[in-house]
Amino acid sequence: MCGIVGYTGPREAGPILIEALKRLEYRGYDSAGIALVDDAGDLFVEKRAGKLVNLQTAIADRTPHAAIGLAHTRWATHGRPNDLNAHPHQDCTGEITVIHNGIIENFRELRDELEARGHTLTSETDTEALAHLVEEAYQGDLADAVRAALRRVEGAYAVVVMHRGEGDRLVGARQNVPLVVGVGDGESFLASDVGAILAHTDQVIFLEEGDVADIRPSGVTITDVAGALQERALTTIDWSPEAAEKGGYEHFMLKEIHEQPEALSQSIAGRVNRHGRIHVEELIGLEEMLKTITRVELVACGSAYYASMVAATAIQNWTGIPARANVGSEFRYGPPPLDEHTLVIAVTQSGETADTIAPTRLARERGCPIIAVTNTVGSAITREADAVLFLQAGPEIAVVASKTFVTQVTTLVILAAAIAKIRAVLPEDEELALGAALRALPGAAARALETASPGAADLARRYVNSRGFMFVGRGASYPAALEGALKLKEVSYVHAEGYAAGELKHGPISLLDAECPLVAVATRSAVYDKLISNVMEGRARDARVIAVATEGDDAIEHYADDVCWVPDTHETLSPVLAIIPLQLFAYHVAVVRGTDVDQPRNLAKSVTVE
Repeated sequence: MCGIVGYTGPREAGPILIEALKRLEYRGYDSAGIALVDDAGDLFVEKRAGKLVNLQTAIADRTPHAAIGLAHTRWATHGRPNDLNAHPHQDCTGEITVIHNGIIENFRELRDELEARGHTLTSETDTEALAHLVEEAYQGDLADAVRAALRRVEGAYAVVVMHRGEGDRLVGARQNVPLVVGVGDGESFLASDVGAILAHTDQVIFLEEGDVADIRPSGVTITDVAGALQERALTTIDWSPEAAEKGGYEHFMLKEIHEQPEALSQSIAGRVNRHGRIHVEELIGLEEMLKTITRVELVACGSAYYASMVAATAIQNWTGIPARANVGSEFRYGPPPLDEHTLVIAVTQSGETADTIAPTRLARERGCPIIAVTNTVGSAITREADAVLFLQAGPEIAVVASKTFVTQVTTLVILAAAIAKIRAVLPEDEELALGAALRALPGAAARALETASPGAADLARRYVNSRGFMFVGRGASYPAALEGALKLKEVSYVHAEGYAAGELKHGPISLLDAECPLVAVATRSAVYDKLISNVMEGRARDARVIAVATEGDDAIEHYADDVCWVPDTHETLSPVLAIIPLQLFAYHVAVVRGTDVDQPRNLAKSVTVE
């Protein structure tokens, strides 16, 4: 996610803002920028692609004296990571400056309207449209103009806006993306993360959805986008700076598990409109090719491979085209027939996974069209692909995947539906049902976290001494079982295996007993009854059963010793919710066992060797 910081007060703003951006470097970024209004009322803007040091070097000898400013580190979504697309962005007059985290879903519509009215937009970003909307609405009061502009905006955002003519005032706003206000002694701050400003104040206000914060050195006024005043509590932060980087969580893994609703919002934004229609802009120009493909091969490793299993089933079910998920490291050594009618989808969190890049290059040599799905702008896989779908999950610091897995599943499901729609085989009612489920998914993920979090640590303590675990699922829940087992062994070093539930009786059932629990992903599905039969086979061998089940499934309590409840959703999307309690279970088992949660032994975040 992007880093955002703003300052207004009696001190030099430039050094405060640069120091704050340094504290946000752990979030990951591809460019940085700063805007200041100097003592004479002139606006100074500088921005640079690459690391923060590039910006520091550029302004080292010419940073003006200024008591107000804003600064930004960008994680690219719309537009390549370069100087032009870096934030801040300005309006036509050069009076208004904006920084933004999130995605404006209707930016193309807004951009077209603005250009038709004579505005000149120079970047590829969605953010720039907001600066021009504020320009049009401005009549002498910045907060009024920001509220008016935001009433035109659809999507997720945390924004900070500055006007050159209002020399001590910043306006910030949030919708589905975090933004906090810092309150100091005669000075005020805005930031995307408490860690950015904790060195200056421990008094913060956590803005809520739809809040607009009008800050001056003397304090803050908070309204909604309609202008109605809002009361928000002032919170005293007692975290250490290190804990602040983690949002107060003990580990990055736990923080990133809790960031999943936001990551899902950003992944879905711009791809599913408010009416539930699915449109993947990245596929524009590839429609004719997608109409002629006769087979789909997905290549991936680890968690990305499990996400690809969900996608392969969705593509095959919705299009009738044979689709298969392949382990990347095996693909080159027994490849299927590859030609211009074989679509290859390469899935890699880092975009640098050698075992995924190598088979992708083979496919390129054989003339296959290639779509890449990754979280990393500018990564190696993007140079091999005809189209790239970015996860837009934001940086993932912990070695093990959490939010990148759920956004891989979600992005791939959207891609599968988009391909079916292009081929005119996705009925309208099915598109709308899936679209509605996708738009509801972030809220459902938040509820799954809220439900699972209170009891996860106790569940872990009760099962931590188990000899091993058997995870099972069927249909869409099978990849979730595989991912749940992977999470447990990655971070806790406890042996865990994932199986298709029907395979239990073909060998693995010999391991089940009172010391080897069975973890069943038993969410609502077309094969639910068959899965329950497999669970009963485990219970007959004295295995304790932990079930992940859909809310309202009263029957499951007859078969399971412990139940982790998740909200109902479209069956194809069920792994996104089912994995959440399993992630928390793995995390807490690791904590009880005292392992290094964020950097498990023998593992690396980006696997760049075959």
